[in-house]
Amino acid sequence: MNPIPDHLAWGLDVLFVGFNPSPRSGETGHHYANPRNRFWTILHRAGLTPRLYRAEEDGELLKLGYGFTNIVARPTPTAADITAAEYAEGRKLLRRKIETHRPQTVCFVGKGVYEVYSGRRGVEWGFQDEPVVEGVRDFVAPSSSGLVRMKLEEIVSIYAQLPGSKMGSESPQGLWAECPEG
Repeated sequence: MNPIPDHLAWGLDVLFVGFNPSPRSGETGHHYANPRNRFWTILHRAGLTPRLYRAEEDGELLKLGYGFTNIVARPTPTAADITAAEYAEGRKLLRRKIETHRPQTVCFVGKGVYEVYSGRRGVEWGFQDEPVVEGVRDFVAPSSSGLVRMKLEEIVSIYAQLPGSKMGSESPQGLWAECPEG
């Protein structure tokens, strides 16, 4: 299994950051490729994408202003398999990526991801008061793993707070219908 490529560009609306790729992502070369991972469903239901994307289309989301990276590039079955040295190096690399690419918002996919990166504990969902990188907003969202016990609707409501969400009184699909990608 190989590390999967980052999808980065300068000034993204949202950069999504995970712990590290799953073995399935390592096999396919795409982010959030485990069929039990609900990431793509969450994005769509939160009104962040005009349609339901598949993991194989992860690079296409750059056109929507979304990018992807991980704290650690090495695929593992669980985050518990990541070493302290990998986390230490990953934190430095991630900060460099954020400083270089200057996304408007960094969405940490899981509280643990943000806690490892920031060194802060007991954080709440949503935007954080003090960003790690000045001028870049930090947003903490639930993990999209199928192992997470939160209800999907609750997770979706948190992701819907991200910039670019078309959620509202209308369905996300209806709001996206006016967009060229929809």
